[in-house]
Amino acid sequence: MTSTSAGVRLEAIRKCYGSTVVLHEIDLAIEPGEFFVLLGPSGSGKTTTLRILAGLEEVSGGRMLMDGVDVTTREPGERDVAMVFQSYALYPHMTVAQNIGFPLKMVGMPTAEIERAVMDAATKVEIGHLLARTPGQLSGGQQQRVALARAIVRQPRLFLLDEPLSNLDAKLRLETRLGLHKLQRSLDTTTVYVTHDQEEAMTLADRIAVFMEGRIVQVGTPREIFSTPATMAVAGFIGTPPMNLVPGNWQGDSVTAGGAKLRVQQASSAPRPVMLGVRPGDIRIAPGGIPVTVERIEDLGDSAITSFRDAEGRLIKMKNERQPTVAEGESVTLGFAPEAAHLFDNTSGERLAVT
Repeated sequence: MTSTSAGVRLEAIRKCYGSTVVLHEIDLAIEPGEFFVLLGPSGSGKTTTLRILAGLEEVSGGRMLMDGVDVTTREPGERDVAMVFQSYALYPHMTVAQNIGFPLKMVGMPTAEIERAVMDAATKVEIGHLLARTPGQLSGGQQQRVALARAIVRQPRLFLLDEPLSNLDAKLRLETRLGLHKLQRSLDTTTVYVTHDQEEAMTLADRIAVFMEGRIVQVGTPREIFSTPATMAVAGFIGTPPMNLVPGNWQGDSVTAGGAKLRVQQASSAPRPVMLGVRPGDIRIAPGGIPVTVERIEDLGDSAITSFRDAEGRLIKMKNERQPTVAEGESVTLGFAPEAAHLFDNTSGERLAVT
Protein backbone atom coordinates (compact mmCIF):
# COMPACT_ATOMS: atom_id res chain seq x y z
CA MET A 1 0.00 0.00 0.00
CA THR A 2 1.01 3.61 -0.56
CA SER A 3 -0.53 6.95 0.29
CA THR A 4 1.13 8.68 -2.65
CA SER A 5 -1.41 10.37 -4.92
CA ALA A 6 -1.32 9.47 -8.58
CA GLY A 7 -1.25 11.76 -11.59
CA VAL A 8 -3.45 10.32 -14.34
CA ARG A 9 -3.45 10.88 -18.08
CA LEU A 10 -5.85 9.52 -20.68
CA GLU A 11 -4.57 9.75 -24.24
CA ALA A 12 -6.95 9.35 -27.21
CA ILE A 13 -9.11 6.87 -25.29
CA ARG A 14 -11.75 5.30 -27.51
CA LYS A 15 -14.43 2.82 -26.45
CA CYS A 16 -16.76 0.94 -28.79
CA TYR A 17 -19.45 -1.65 -28.24
CA GLY A 18 -19.67 -3.28 -31.65
CA SER A 19 -20.30 -0.48 -34.13
CA THR A 20 -21.45 1.94 -31.42
CA VAL A 21 -18.80 4.44 -30.29
CA VAL A 22 -19.39 5.53 -26.69
CA LEU A 23 -16.11 7.41 -26.17
CA HIS A 24 -14.51 9.47 -28.94
CA GLU A 25 -10.76 10.05 -28.51
CA ILE A 26 -10.84 11.19 -24.87
CA ASP A 27 -7.80 13.22 -23.72
CA LEU A 28 -7.59 14.16 -20.06
CA ALA A 29 -4.91 15.03 -17.50
CA ILE A 30 -5.64 14.81 -13.75
CA GLU A 31 -3.12 16.23 -11.30
CA PRO A 32 -1.94 14.38 -8.15
CA GLY A 33 -4.19 15.13 -5.17
CA GLU A 34 -6.85 16.77 -7.35
CA PHE A 35 -10.59 16.37 -6.79
CA PHE A 36 -11.68 15.94 -10.40
CA VAL A 37 -15.33 15.60 -11.44
CA LEU A 38 -16.69 13.97 -14.60
CA LEU A 39 -20.00 15.73 -15.24
CA GLY A 40 -22.61 15.13 -17.89
CA PRO A 41 -26.12 13.88 -18.63
CA SER A 42 -26.97 10.17 -18.61
CA GLY A 43 -25.32 8.28 -21.47
CA SER A 44 -22.61 10.89 -22.05
CA GLY A 45 -19.70 8.49 -21.32
CA LYS A 46 -18.60 9.61 -17.87
CA THR A 47 -19.19 6.28 -16.05
CA THR A 48 -17.53 4.36 -18.88
CA THR A 49 -14.49 6.62 -18.45
CA LEU A 50 -14.46 5.93 -14.70
CA ARG A 51 -14.62 2.17 -15.31
CA ILE A 52 -11.69 2.46 -17.72
CA LEU A 53 -9.72 4.26 -14.99
CA ALA A 54 -10.56 1.38 -12.62
CA GLY A 55 -9.59 -1.28 -15.16
CA LEU A 56 -13.14 -2.65 -15.27
CA GLU A 57 -13.49 -1.81 -18.99
CA GLU A 58 -11.01 -2.49 -21.76
CA VAL A 59 -10.29 0.33 -24.18
CA SER A 60 -10.81 0.09 -27.94
CA GLY A 61 -7.98 2.53 -28.55
CA GLY A 62 -5.63 4.92 -26.74
CA ARG A 63 -3.84 4.45 -23.42
CA MET A 64 -3.98 5.30 -19.71
CA LEU A 65 -0.94 6.48 -17.74
CA MET A 66 -0.48 6.69 -13.96
CA ASP A 67 2.52 8.81 -13.00
CA GLY A 68 3.86 8.32 -16.52
CA VAL A 69 3.54 4.52 -16.44
CA ASP A 70 1.29 2.84 -19.03
CA VAL A 71 -1.34 0.85 -17.10
CA THR A 72 -3.81 0.39 -19.98
CA THR A 73 -3.72 -3.41 -19.87
CA ARG A 74 -3.24 -3.85 -16.13
CA GLU A 75 -5.90 -5.66 -14.12
CA PRO A 76 -7.90 -3.65 -11.51
CA GLY A 77 -5.93 -5.19 -8.63
CA GLU A 78 -2.64 -4.05 -10.16
CA ARG A 79 -3.57 -0.35 -10.36
CA ASP A 80 -3.76 0.64 -6.65
CA VAL A 81 -7.21 2.07 -7.26
CA ALA A 82 -10.28 1.98 -4.97
CA MET A 83 -13.83 2.50 -6.23
CA VAL A 84 -17.13 3.33 -4.52
CA PHE A 85 -20.11 2.16 -6.56
CA GLN A 86 -23.52 3.80 -6.73
CA SER A 87 -25.07 0.73 -5.07
CA TYR A 88 -22.33 0.63 -2.33
CA ALA A 89 -21.95 -3.17 -2.95
CA LEU A 90 -21.66 -4.11 0.74
CA TYR A 91 -21.66 -7.73 1.89
CA PRO A 92 -24.94 -8.16 3.82
CA HIS A 93 -23.75 -11.10 5.95
CA MET A 94 -20.64 -9.26 7.21
CA THR A 95 -20.41 -6.66 9.97
CA VAL A 96 -19.36 -3.11 9.18
CA ALA A 97 -15.86 -3.88 10.47
CA GLN A 98 -15.61 -6.98 8.27
CA ASN A 99 -16.84 -5.06 5.22
CA ILE A 100 -14.26 -2.32 5.74
CA GLY A 101 -11.44 -4.75 6.43
CA PHE A 102 -12.23 -7.15 3.58
CA PRO A 103 -9.74 -5.64 1.05
CA LEU A 104 -6.95 -5.94 3.64
CA LYS A 105 -7.89 -9.52 4.50
CA MET A 106 -7.69 -10.41 0.82
CA VAL A 107 -4.05 -9.27 0.64
CA GLY A 108 -3.12 -11.21 3.79
CA MET A 109 -2.59 -8.38 6.25
CA PRO A 110 -2.26 -9.56 9.88
CA THR A 111 -5.45 -9.36 11.94
CA ALA A 112 -4.12 -6.81 14.44
CA GLU A 113 -3.06 -4.46 11.64
CA ILE A 114 -6.45 -4.86 9.94
CA GLU A 115 -8.24 -3.91 13.15
CA ARG A 116 -6.14 -0.74 13.52
CA ALA A 117 -6.64 0.24 9.87
CA VAL A 118 -10.40 -0.42 10.06
CA MET A 119 -10.80 1.75 13.15
CA ASP A 120 -8.76 4.54 11.55
CA ALA A 121 -10.85 4.47 8.35
CA ALA A 122 -14.13 4.25 10.29
CA THR A 123 -13.12 7.20 12.47
CA LYS A 124 -12.36 9.31 9.39
CA VAL A 125 -15.94 8.87 8.14
CA GLU A 126 -17.47 9.01 11.66
CA ILE A 127 -18.85 5.45 11.90
CA GLY A 128 -16.55 4.04 14.58
CA HIS A 129 -19.59 3.31 16.77
CA LEU A 130 -21.24 1.15 14.06
CA LEU A 131 -18.54 -1.49 13.51
CA ALA A 132 -20.53 -4.37 15.04
CA ARG A 133 -23.67 -3.81 12.95
CA THR A 134 -24.55 -5.35 9.60
CA PRO A 135 -25.51 -3.28 6.50
CA GLY A 136 -29.19 -4.15 6.99
CA GLN A 137 -29.13 -2.31 10.32
CA LEU A 138 -27.83 0.92 8.77
CA SER A 139 -29.43 3.90 7.08
CA GLY A 140 -28.57 4.77 3.49
CA GLY A 141 -26.17 7.48 4.62
CA GLN A 142 -24.43 5.11 7.02
CA GLN A 143 -24.07 2.46 4.30
CA GLN A 144 -22.51 5.06 2.03
CA ARG A 145 -19.94 5.86 4.72
CA VAL A 146 -19.10 2.17 5.11
CA ALA A 147 -18.44 2.01 1.37
CA LEU A 148 -16.18 5.07 1.62
CA ALA A 149 -14.29 3.57 4.58
CA ARG A 150 -13.78 0.29 2.71
CA ALA A 151 -12.31 2.25 -0.21
CA ILE A 152 -9.94 4.44 1.81
CA VAL A 153 -8.73 1.70 4.18
CA ARG A 154 -6.24 0.57 1.51
CA GLN A 155 -4.88 4.13 1.13
CA PRO A 156 -5.17 3.93 -2.67
CA ARG A 157 -3.30 6.20 -5.06
CA LEU A 158 -6.51 6.81 -7.00
CA PHE A 159 -9.99 7.07 -5.46
CA LEU A 160 -12.97 6.62 -7.84
CA LEU A 161 -16.59 7.43 -6.95
CA ASP A 162 -19.55 6.63 -9.20
CA GLU A 163 -22.51 8.86 -8.18
CA PRO A 164 -22.11 7.85 -4.51
CA LEU A 165 -24.72 10.31 -3.20
CA SER A 166 -27.53 9.60 -5.66
CA ASN A 167 -29.39 7.23 -3.30
CA LEU A 168 -29.53 9.76 -0.44
CA ASP A 169 -32.27 12.30 0.26
CA ALA A 170 -31.59 15.99 -0.44
CA LYS A 171 -30.67 16.99 3.14
CA LEU A 172 -28.36 14.02 3.67
CA ARG A 173 -26.79 14.56 0.25
CA LEU A 174 -25.82 18.09 1.25
CA GLU A 175 -24.38 17.00 4.60
CA THR A 176 -22.47 14.08 3.09
CA ARG A 177 -21.11 16.27 0.30
CA LEU A 178 -19.45 18.54 2.85
CA GLY A 179 -17.98 15.55 4.69
CA LEU A 180 -16.72 14.00 1.47
CA HIS A 181 -14.85 17.14 0.47
CA LYS A 182 -13.25 17.36 3.92
CA LEU A 183 -12.30 13.67 3.76
CA GLN A 184 -10.64 14.03 0.35
CA ARG A 185 -8.61 17.00 1.54
CA SER A 186 -7.44 15.14 4.64
CA LEU A 187 -6.42 12.08 2.59
CA ASP A 188 -4.80 14.13 -0.19
CA THR A 189 -5.66 11.29 -2.59
CA THR A 190 -6.33 11.90 -6.27
CA THR A 191 -10.11 11.57 -6.57
CA VAL A 192 -12.28 11.18 -9.67
CA TYR A 193 -15.99 11.62 -9.06
CA VAL A 194 -18.82 10.94 -11.53
CA THR A 195 -22.13 12.79 -11.32
CA HIS A 196 -24.94 14.18 -13.47
CA ASP A 197 -25.75 16.71 -10.70
CA GLN A 198 -24.06 19.96 -11.66
CA GLU A 199 -24.53 21.44 -8.16
CA GLU A 200 -22.51 18.52 -6.73
CA ALA A 201 -19.85 19.07 -9.38
CA MET A 202 -19.64 22.82 -8.77
CA THR A 203 -19.28 22.47 -4.98
CA LEU A 204 -16.87 19.52 -4.87
CA ALA A 205 -14.52 19.87 -7.82
CA ASP A 206 -11.13 21.46 -8.20
CA ARG A 207 -11.75 20.99 -11.92
CA ILE A 208 -14.57 19.55 -14.03
CA ALA A 209 -14.66 17.72 -17.35
CA VAL A 210 -18.04 18.17 -19.03
CA PHE A 211 -19.10 15.17 -21.12
CA MET A 212 -21.58 15.35 -23.99
CA GLU A 213 -22.32 12.38 -26.27
CA GLY A 214 -19.06 10.57 -25.59
CA ARG A 215 -16.84 13.62 -25.89
CA ILE A 216 -15.26 16.02 -23.42
CA VAL A 217 -16.53 19.44 -24.48
CA GLN A 218 -14.90 21.54 -21.76
CA VAL A 219 -12.43 21.20 -18.89
CA GLY A 220 -11.98 23.91 -16.28
CA THR A 221 -12.63 25.09 -12.75
CA PRO A 222 -16.27 25.38 -11.66
CA ARG A 223 -16.04 29.16 -11.99
CA GLU A 224 -14.56 28.98 -15.50
CA ILE A 225 -17.24 26.61 -16.75
CA PHE A 226 -20.06 28.68 -15.25
CA SER A 227 -18.69 32.05 -16.37
CA THR A 228 -17.44 31.12 -19.84
CA PRO A 229 -19.21 27.98 -21.14
CA ALA A 230 -17.45 26.77 -24.29
CA THR A 231 -20.60 25.69 -26.12
CA MET A 232 -24.36 26.18 -26.09
CA ALA A 233 -24.72 22.63 -24.78
CA VAL A 234 -22.59 23.43 -21.72
CA ALA A 235 -24.40 26.74 -21.21
CA GLY A 236 -27.74 24.94 -21.27
CA PHE A 237 -26.57 22.26 -18.83
CA ILE A 238 -24.71 24.26 -16.16
CA GLY A 239 -26.61 26.51 -13.77
CA THR A 240 -29.82 26.33 -11.76
CA PRO A 241 -31.80 27.31 -13.74
CA PRO A 242 -29.53 26.95 -16.80
CA MET A 243 -28.68 29.81 -19.13
CA ASN A 244 -31.43 31.40 -21.21
CA LEU A 245 -30.75 30.99 -24.95
CA VAL A 246 -32.51 33.15 -27.55
CA PRO A 247 -31.73 33.31 -31.29
CA GLY A 248 -30.78 36.73 -32.63
CA ASN A 249 -28.84 38.79 -35.16
CA TRP A 250 -25.55 40.38 -34.11
CA GLN A 251 -24.31 43.61 -35.67
CA GLY A 252 -21.93 46.14 -34.20
CA ASP A 253 -22.29 46.18 -30.42
CA SER A 254 -25.89 44.98 -30.28
CA VAL A 255 -28.00 41.88 -30.84
CA THR A 256 -31.56 42.00 -32.09
CA ALA A 257 -33.40 39.18 -30.31
CA GLY A 258 -36.96 38.55 -29.16
CA GLY A 259 -38.17 41.77 -30.80
CA ALA A 260 -35.65 44.06 -29.06
CA LYS A 261 -32.26 45.58 -29.85
CA LEU A 262 -29.93 44.78 -26.94
CA ARG A 263 -26.42 46.07 -26.31
CA VAL A 264 -23.61 43.52 -25.80
CA GLN A 265 -19.96 43.82 -24.91
CA GLN A 266 -18.76 42.04 -28.06
CA ALA A 267 -18.63 43.83 -31.40
CA SER A 268 -19.18 42.39 -34.88
CA SER A 269 -18.01 44.09 -38.07
CA ALA A 270 -20.63 42.31 -40.19
CA PRO A 271 -24.18 41.09 -39.45
CA ARG A 272 -24.44 37.44 -38.44
CA PRO A 273 -26.99 35.13 -36.80
CA VAL A 274 -26.09 34.08 -33.26
CA MET A 275 -27.54 32.50 -30.17
CA LEU A 276 -27.73 35.00 -27.30
CA GLY A 277 -27.22 33.55 -23.83
CA VAL A 278 -27.95 35.25 -20.50
CA ARG A 279 -27.84 33.69 -17.03
CA PRO A 280 -31.14 33.90 -15.08
CA GLY A 281 -29.30 35.81 -12.35
CA ASP A 282 -28.36 38.50 -14.88
CA ILE A 283 -31.87 39.05 -16.28
CA ARG A 284 -33.66 42.21 -15.11
CA ILE A 285 -37.02 43.82 -15.72
CA ALA A 286 -36.02 46.93 -17.68
CA PRO A 287 -37.49 49.32 -20.27
CA GLY A 288 -36.68 48.75 -23.94
CA GLY A 289 -35.97 45.04 -23.50
CA ILE A 290 -37.56 41.82 -24.80
CA PRO A 291 -41.38 41.95 -24.47
CA VAL A 292 -42.61 39.04 -22.34
CA THR A 293 -45.53 37.91 -20.21
CA VAL A 294 -45.08 36.72 -16.61
CA GLU A 295 -46.05 33.05 -16.51
CA ARG A 296 -44.98 31.77 -13.09
CA ILE A 297 -43.27 33.05 -9.94
CA GLU A 298 -41.57 30.42 -7.76
CA ASP A 299 -40.90 31.60 -4.22
CA LEU A 300 -37.83 29.81 -2.82
CA GLY A 301 -37.76 31.78 0.43
CA ASP A 302 -34.33 33.38 0.07
CA SER A 303 -34.80 33.94 -3.67
CA ALA A 304 -37.37 33.75 -6.45
CA ILE A 305 -37.40 32.32 -9.98
CA THR A 306 -39.73 34.07 -12.41
CA SER A 307 -40.65 32.41 -15.72
CA PHE A 308 -41.64 34.56 -18.70
CA ARG A 309 -42.89 33.79 -22.24
CA ASP A 310 -41.82 35.90 -25.20
CA ALA A 311 -43.84 36.47 -28.39
CA GLU A 312 -42.38 33.30 -29.95
CA GLY A 313 -43.40 31.15 -27.00
CA ARG A 314 -39.84 30.78 -25.65
CA LEU A 315 -39.39 30.46 -21.90
CA ILE A 316 -37.03 32.98 -20.26
CA LYS A 317 -36.16 32.69 -16.56
CA MET A 318 -35.02 35.33 -14.09
CA LYS A 319 -33.54 34.56 -10.67
CA ASN A 320 -33.07 37.19 -7.99
CA GLU A 321 -32.85 37.44 -4.23
CA ARG A 322 -36.04 39.45 -3.81
CA GLN A 323 -39.61 38.82 -4.84
CA PRO A 324 -40.24 40.54 -8.19
CA THR A 325 -42.72 43.42 -8.17
CA VAL A 326 -44.84 41.84 -10.93
CA ALA A 327 -47.80 39.48 -11.06
CA GLU A 328 -48.54 36.42 -13.15
CA GLY A 329 -50.09 37.43 -16.47
CA GLU A 330 -48.47 40.88 -16.46
CA SER A 331 -46.60 42.16 -19.55
CA VAL A 332 -43.07 43.52 -19.00
CA THR A 333 -39.77 43.86 -20.87
CA LEU A 334 -36.50 42.15 -19.94
CA GLY A 335 -32.92 43.39 -20.25
CA PHE A 336 -29.42 42.79 -18.93
CA ALA A 337 -26.03 44.50 -18.63
CA PRO A 338 -23.97 44.32 -21.87
CA GLU A 339 -21.19 42.36 -20.14
CA ALA A 340 -23.69 39.66 -19.07
CA ALA A 341 -24.31 38.53 -22.66
CA HIS A 342 -22.82 35.27 -24.01
CA LEU A 343 -22.80 34.79 -27.77
CA PHE A 344 -22.62 31.42 -29.53
CA ASP A 345 -22.27 30.41 -33.17
CA ASN A 346 -25.62 29.24 -34.51
CA THR A 347 -24.12 26.38 -36.53
CA SER A 348 -21.30 24.95 -34.41
CA GLY A 349 -22.72 25.97 -31.03
CA GLU A 350 -19.27 27.23 -30.01
CA ARG A 351 -18.71 30.31 -27.90
CA LEU A 352 -17.77 33.50 -29.76
CA ALA A 353 -14.80 35.30 -28.23
CA VAL A 354 -14.97 38.90 -27.06
CA THR A 355 -13.21 41.15 -29.61
